[in-house]
Amino acid sequence: MEAVNKRNGGAELSTVLDSQKEVFLSQKHLCPDQRKAFNDILHCRTSQMGSHSLCCDSCGRVKVCYNSCRNRHCPKCQYIKQQLWVEKLKCRLLPVRYFHAVFTVPEFLNPLFYINQRFCYNLLFECSAKAVKKTALNPAFLGVESGCLSVLHTWGQSLNYHPHIHMLVPAGGLDSDGMQWLYAGKKFFVPVKALSSVFRGLFMERLLGALEDNLLRIPEGQKELFADIKSLKKESYAKMWNVYIKKTFRGAGQVVSYLGRYTHRVAISNSRILDTDGETVKFRWKDYRDNKTKTMLLACSEFVRRFMQHVLPTGFYKIRYYGILASANSNTKMNECFRLLNITREVSFYHGLSTYEVMEEIFGEEMFRCSCCKNGRMVFAPPGEKGNGP
Repeated sequence: MEAVNKRNGGAELSTVLDSQKEVFLSQKHLCPDQRKAFNDILHCRTSQMGSHSLCCDSCGRVKVCYNSCRNRHCPKCQYIKQQLWVEKLKCRLLPVRYFHAVFTVPEFLNPLFYINQRFCYNLLFECSAKAVKKTALNPAFLGVESGCLSVLHTWGQSLNYHPHIHMLVPAGGLDSDGMQWLYAGKKFFVPVKALSSVFRGLFMERLLGALEDNLLRIPEGQKELFADIKSLKKESYAKMWNVYIKKTFRGAGQVVSYLGRYTHRVAISNSRILDTDGETVKFRWKDYRDNKTKTMLLACSEFVRRFMQHVLPTGFYKIRYYGILASANSNTKMNECFRLLNITREVSFYHGLSTYEVMEEIFGEEMFRCSCCKNGRMVFAPPGEKGNGP
């Protein structure tokens, strides 16, 4: 396994995992999802993942290529997925301005979230989306049926555990009759403090109900807090919850290029890992307190521990659509929105293309040019064809 990333001159995540595999796979307690992610990233594009062959259609040279792991937590396997999703989203988003909202829960809830991930992440998705829907419908604000696209992130720049929702909200929506598109002003259509209060109320109502029904595991150090509903409410309502609007976007094109960097992002990319000696790892991170990029040095074991916190439960969807943007409304309300905006919906450019054709469009023809004869194209070889290695 190569210890150096030739693209950026730094180490790779797989290198750090390799230095800690004996500790984490034998002594540490990883859940099945974390163990699978660990092994997949460790063996991505190696013989452990199997291989396929490419054959030059001119000189007949055969090349063996190792397969990708395709794990959504692997920093090597997200680019094509991201490009396909972005292209598909271009045809789905309405050509209007958008707001970028971020929903975060108080830090004292993080331990509860970590040991009840599927339930708490679902709760965070549902309550943040419902808060936007409820406030948008309020005639005192905009009085429209809106929607949102939500993306779950669980990390901060230093790989600390920090679950939060990034949300795109169109600057407007359908009126109560569904016959007109109403535009929002330059500012978010509801005061952020009002949105925060609604979100907090919805979340706490659901959380308290789940606690009463014994649906959640309670962290060891917080049993007294969660056993006393009055104390829990006092702690939860002591401060406003962190909900804020980051930017506005003028159209779908700007939104898609921005969102593409968020949707298929993993906790840390290989480009941020600067160096490792097997004992420590050095990586770049952005300190938002002073908005400066800094370097952090961690023991490899601590780095891997932090990274593994962000492995999501199997089958959990971290990108979701609500309201008028929901899939159920694609052929009804969304079509009506495009009609009201006098815009024709397009079909994804990649629709109907094979995987080979998609990769050729993304990376260019030179990627599949034969390095031997310089003229032919490398195409998938018949099964059983032997090559000369990767």
